[in-house]
Amino acid sequence: MLIEHMPVRATDRCLDLGCGYGPIGLHMAAEAREGHADLIDKDFVAIDYSQRNAASHGLDNCRAFLSNGFSHIAPDARYDLIATNLPAKAGNELYYLYFYDALARMAPGARFYIVTISGLRKFIQRSFVEVFGNYQKLKQGSTYTVAMAELPPS
Repeated sequence: MLIEHMPVRATDRCLDLGCGYGPIGLHMAAEAREGHADLIDKDFVAIDYSQRNAASHGLDNCRAFLSNGFSHIAPDARYDLIATNLPAKAGNELYYLYFYDALARMAPGARFYIVTISGLRKFIQRSFVEVFGNYQKLKQGSTYTVAMAELPPS
């Protein structure tokens, strides 16, 4: 559902936060052929599968590496597109850490996309407005909601 509602530009610098085996990040890499995609996860098995999947699809414009949240992302790294499917039970404090860390690494005009269980949509709306200054609900299904925030261009 997230992939269907997340446009990726050819030159985007992308980040998949909590990539798992890589479907979101690999999609971003495939669409951003003139850009790149970083796929991060705290689980080394997930990173191994992401790397294998990228290689099997010939995606040489992406890399997957271990990072607990943004802990191994350079402080000066900037992304045009950050996407995540955060676990529902991560807790509000951890969500806020991820959102503020994402904000610090977003380029002007960057977009942040999230898919969560629909029960979290009001919290996501409030926190996006607080952190990013805006919120757009893109799709709400019976179980999941896709939302995004966008920074103003420079």
